[in-house]
Amino acid sequence: MSTLVTDAGFAADDWTHGYCKDGAANDCRAVDLASDADAQAVALPPALEMIRVDFPSFADGRGFSIARTLRLRGYTGRLRAKGHVLADQYAMARRAGFDEVEIDDDLAARQPENQWQARADWQAHNYQARLRG
Repeated sequence: MSTLVTDAGFAADDWTHGYCKDGAANDCRAVDLASDADAQAVALPPALEMIRVDFPSFADGRGFSIARTLRLRGYTGRLRAKGHVLADQYAMARRAGFDEVEIDDDLAARQPENQWQARADWQAHNYQARLRG
């Protein structure tokens, strides 16, 4: 099972439409991307509602770059990080362009909701914005 993390806290996953692998078809409603996917090559057809990017390890930050690139390319749909994202990385995930994070229940038990919510005000703690200030 998995837990969905949003700025409001933990929630049940509400996506019930399944995922295509790496943009396998133009009529997919949702796509699963590997952490080594080329974000420039991902098709962004009008039917695409969600992109879920895999984080195989908390030390693998390529998903953040994928999210940023997809947003810069104009993708406005739902963008989800999935896998080994830690509560400490939540603000970075949101700043990169992710809307939500999907974690397994074991991680949710080790890092409970209050640890994620402590980082939910991700816009207020942006040192880059303070430096540009």
